[in-house]
Amino acid sequence: MPSEHQSSPRAGRDGDVLAVVSQSGPTISFFDAVSDRHIDTIDIIAEPHEVCFDPTQRLLWCTTSYHSGYYHANSGRRTELTVIDPDTRRVVEVIDLAPEHGPHGLALDTERRRLYVSVEGSEDRPGGVVVIDTETRRPLGRIDTDAPGPHWFAIDPAGKTGYATNKEAPFVSVVDLERGVLTAKVEVPGSEGLAVSADGAHAYVASPYAGSFLAATEDRPDTGIKVIDARTASVVDTLPTDGVVLPVHLTSTGKLLVGELRMEPDPESQLGRQAPGRLTVFSADTRKRLGELEVGLFPLTITSSPDGRIAYVSCVVSSTVHIVDLETLRELSRLDIAKAGEPGAHGLAYIPRPA
Repeated sequence: MPSEHQSSPRAGRDGDVLAVVSQSGPTISFFDAVSDRHIDTIDIIAEPHEVCFDPTQRLLWCTTSYHSGYYHANSGRRTELTVIDPDTRRVVEVIDLAPEHGPHGLALDTERRRLYVSVEGSEDRPGGVVVIDTETRRPLGRIDTDAPGPHWFAIDPAGKTGYATNKEAPFVSVVDLERGVLTAKVEVPGSEGLAVSADGAHAYVASPYAGSFLAATEDRPDTGIKVIDARTASVVDTLPTDGVVLPVHLTSTGKLLVGELRMEPDPESQLGRQAPGRLTVFSADTRKRLGELEVGLFPLTITSSPDGRIAYVSCVVSSTVHIVDLETLRELSRLDIAKAGEPGAHGLAYIPRPA
């Protein structure tokens, strides 16, 4: 008989579902986690970006950031959060956060029933994080991050400290979630995705800001993952990457997954053209590079199964989701979202079957 280590990575996932956001669909599609069979697709308001599953309330939360476009190239910021029942696959409520706008990053504290949503700044206020009560589905307040574009947000497992990465500001904002105040600014030259270690001792931050990197023709900053010591609020190490990184994800088994954007020469463009992206895997404990795998164009979101065995990488330009066995670093399958007429694969959520 095969050992547990040799068993199929799909084993024991009957009834589990993967939710995939199509940014320009605008839709959320649901797929069987074992067979990859398309189950259903629901329409939501434009333009959805990230999605988060709350197992306590059994609800999906989805941010809608812009009327169209993306950061620095959009037709106006939206103000809504969409709440979805993933079992009946229907929209439960659309919550208007106005005057807050440009909601994007999501971080969930199930123990305290809190959802943290990053929002962009405006002329009369800096960017920040809106705090939502997940039971009443109503805002409780906001925490300023003192930067115009906090785009991603993560919290430590204790629910006491939050980190907001800032695309343009040269620091990562550290906030005290209990007091609701900004406590530190960690010097980082523009930042993207992030994750926090299981013990809360370190944060892993993608840097530099992808937009500034692509726009530069010389003196480009080194790309990689900045390791932040939570106790000193300072960068203590850098995990180098070949390409600029946007998404960062930490699995339950301690593997740090990063999505590298890659370009190749194009005689018609100074910046080049999109090349297949790369999923790069590090050990969060040893900070050693464990391996890599080619994925689609422009990896933008990464998540994993609760047991840390399978990774899911959405690539927005190719509109594909790549399903990867993290023990063998082998691609198990690929979801082609564009074939269903839903381009722009972005946010991902793994939804275990109901108890």
